[in-house]
Amino acid sequence: MAVKIYAMTCGWLTSDVSMMLAGKSGKISFPVPAYLIDHPRGKVLFDTGLHPQCQHDARGRIGFLADLFSVQFRPGEDIKSRLESLDVDASKIEFLINSHLHFDHTGGNELVPNAKIIIQKKEWEAGKTPEFIKANGYAQADYDHGHLIQQVNGEHDLFGDGRIVTIPTFGHTPGHQSLKVRLDSGDVILTADACYLKETLTNLHLPHLVHNRTEMMNSLLLLRKLQKAGARLIYGHDPEFWSQVPQAPKEMS
Repeated sequence: MAVKIYAMTCGWLTSDVSMMLAGKSGKISFPVPAYLIDHPRGKVLFDTGLHPQCQHDARGRIGFLADLFSVQFRPGEDIKSRLESLDVDASKIEFLINSHLHFDHTGGNELVPNAKIIIQKKEWEAGKTPEFIKANGYAQADYDHGHLIQQVNGEHDLFGDGRIVTIPTFGHTPGHQSLKVRLDSGDVILTADACYLKETLTNLHLPHLVHNRTEMMNSLLLLRKLQKAGARLIYGHDPEFWSQVPQAPKEMS
């Protein structure tokens, strides 16, 4: 049986462009993606988007980050509702791979209560350390729900068949990871925030806020190498690119 990917937009955010491309002026509105990967041995989520509270009380949910990000998030766009559009019960998701612990990637974790979370050890430890929580703008309310946690170091082949493999892409946060999914048509890399925009990769243009600039640059060079080898990159928050991405219930091919 083939592996399938379904892309889901779980809200939009608006911020200064400099948040994504340091030194640039203006505003940018961008999607908040999550992905369902349907593997013969189980259903896997990569990130979960925003928490439903952001639909009516963004400041109450994300605090000072509401000064940096304006939230556009309607009922029916949360991860649970997106999964329901695919006839998938969120409570029956077996695995949740979080790229990292920021609010727009873990906000829906609470809605996937029975999944085992797969996360880089460096990221999980940072999310439990007060100084890193403050420095990276984490909120434990997004990811501290008692899930079974599997901490991994570097590449991790989820099912041992090369179909779903985590790729360490540190720099945006201490333990950020991207995901390689091997479809019948070839490898797809879900970059998450290792590469916000196509321009990020083309010009090696880093965001204004970066945990470790050297590590993030090295991650971009790795993504370039994978792309040159034939992998198709799905950029984390590129609105122009995402206008061409099929949305669930359509399958990405």
